[in-house]
Amino acid sequence: MLDLPTHMSAPAMKDQQFYQRLGRRIAEHRKALGLTQTDLAQELGVAQQTMAHYEGGTARIAAAMLPTVARALGVTIEELIGMPARRGPGKRGPAPKLQQQLERVQSLPKAQQQAISKVLDSVLAAHQ
Repeated sequence: MLDLPTHMSAPAMKDQQFYQRLGRRIAEHRKALGLTQTDLAQELGVAQQTMAHYEGGTARIAAAMLPTVARALGVTIEELIGMPARRGPGKRGPAPKLQQQLERVQSLPKAQQQAISKVLDSVLAAHQ
């Protein structure tokens, strides 16, 4: 008779943690856009219950689906999976302050993003 371990292997645990963190990031971005699970599920062509499992980390989202999810949430795949954003060639060191601010604005709720956009539009219009 085989003696099976009662705990998860290290690679399996890392996979589980990855999908839980991925699910949390999906939920955070979805909520920041003011979308419900049903809204996002419809956009992705999956059931709301499946979306809930993705966000809870109990179901593994297919790698082929990541670009679609990233587009729907307005983020890069790297942001979605928790990798640092890639910088263009020749750019070294910390991102310029304006770039960092724009990245922070993207994580705000849609209404706040729109308010900031209006302020920027008026400032830019005044300097044309």
